[in-house]
Amino acid sequence: MKVKDVMNSNVVSCKPDDTVREAARVLKENNISGAPVLEGEELVGIVSEGDLLKLLILPEKGELWLPSPFEVIEVPIRELFGWEETKKMLSDVGSTKIEEIMTKDVHTISSEASVEEASEHMIRHRINRLPVTEDGRVVGIITRGDIIKGLAKL
Repeated sequence: MKVKDVMNSNVVSCKPDDTVREAARVLKENNISGAPVLEGEELVGIVSEGDLLKLLILPEKGELWLPSPFEVIEVPIRELFGWEETKKMLSDVGSTKIEEIMTKDVHTISSEASVEEASEHMIRHRINRLPVTEDGRVVGIITRGDIIKGLAKL
């Protein structure tokens, strides 16, 4: 079985200057977990739910710190400022451009490749989807789910 037999040729994509908010809406509306990022017809990246979720990881506070008696008064104030910074960071996440968070080193596959080759590639590189390209143009996308559906038809 070939990639072209199970791939989805109706590719939902994003643009590099789309915001995280727009990309999240596209993924949700299309019930997909990732999409190629195209600049015109050129594949420039791929964005996934994982890329979006990484934006929500809060920065580490650092090492253990024990306050002196004088600093006990300062701690609640310092924590309040830290919380305000965190709230501002989270509100800014939605306006982040996709080009800042997308994976730029994109693995692709030919429509003529075998499904076994696509599966092996996904497992080896720990990825869930492969844009399918022909002559440098995206003509489809194949996901792990597409491969499973293809196997179920055998």
